[in-house]
Amino acid sequence: MKGATVAVAMSGGVDSSVAAALLVEQGFQVFGVMLRLWSEPGKEESNRCCIPDAMAQARRVAAQLKIPFYAVNAQEIFRQVVVEHFFEGYRTGITPNPCLLCNRFIRWDYLLKHAQAMGAEKMATGHYARLRVANNGLVKLLKGLDENKDQSYVLSVLGQDQLQHTLLPVGEFTKPQVRQMAREFGLPVAERQDSQDLCFLAGQDYRDFLRKHAPDVIRPGKVITTDGRVVGEHQGLGFYTIGQRKGLGMQAPRPFYVVGKNVEENVLIVGEESELRFGGLIADGVNWIAGTPPASQFQADVKIRYKARLVPSSIEVIDTHTIRVQFEQFLRDVTPGQRAVLYHGEEVIGGGMIRKAIPVLNGEETFS
Repeated sequence: MKGATVAVAMSGGVDSSVAAALLVEQGFQVFGVMLRLWSEPGKEESNRCCIPDAMAQARRVAAQLKIPFYAVNAQEIFRQVVVEHFFEGYRTGITPNPCLLCNRFIRWDYLLKHAQAMGAEKMATGHYARLRVANNGLVKLLKGLDENKDQSYVLSVLGQDQLQHTLLPVGEFTKPQVRQMAREFGLPVAERQDSQDLCFLAGQDYRDFLRKHAPDVIRPGKVITTDGRVVGEHQGLGFYTIGQRKGLGMQAPRPFYVVGKNVEENVLIVGEESELRFGGLIADGVNWIAGTPPASQFQADVKIRYKARLVPSSIEVIDTHTIRVQFEQFLRDVTPGQRAVLYHGEEVIGGGMIRKAIPVLNGEETFS
């Protein structure tokens, strides 16, 4: 492996820069690649993933490390695959996670293929996760050592075809260690702050972005309680998420929370906090890291969003790409459109998109 050619997906941030520096130090033949992603016209300077400053920083790091650096234009495919999916998600009443789609189809497909065409045998990123090759040759995806920065959740979309060609150099370290290494390498990005929010929003509220680019999402409709009383009007189902309390525009003697959506009838369903109890979920589009599920029924820890805690659960495989998850304890904020990721200890088993949250009514789960 030493001496192999590796493309590092650079962002101008500290993590990918240290990943490149570590690989150079370890004797790999390294070159840097950076994606040019779609931005709203006029806001190109604000797209946090590829603003001119980030591109300049990545070039500076590459020059300091004495490695080639290339920019790869992915604007059109990013717009078609990621941004349009973002719009479609809100049209259908779910809360999409575009970063997952970007990882699967832009970074580990479009960019990986470009890197391979340029001679790379592997592609490395600055994600906080780890890889281990099992005795049978399959690559296992493990949590990063830094629990606070672990990004194995967002890599659960990858299969063996991608993982076999991936390196994750910083997953073996904590964020403070990575910053310290950046200082020791003398990298100009050592103190650069981590980026937040969706890159293509360019700092604006997602609601404003939808109003401008997908006005058909904005279809006002009724707000009803779980017992069918009309208590208000919503501004469009895409503007609300499960568990939301603020911004409902309702005058009521006690707080109401979003507990569900009826997309067919364009109705937002609200209830009291005690009604925000979910006993499980149905997820589809499941990706199994090993290629197949471990059994038709098994136990796993489940994470229902990136920063959620792990919850012990029973998993039933309905078919190859669909699972039913039953939590050992009730959860709130189980949101269709987010990803349910399954873990066994440190290892990621797989994950799929939450299609339906299964509520608990009168102490019983309703799986209908």
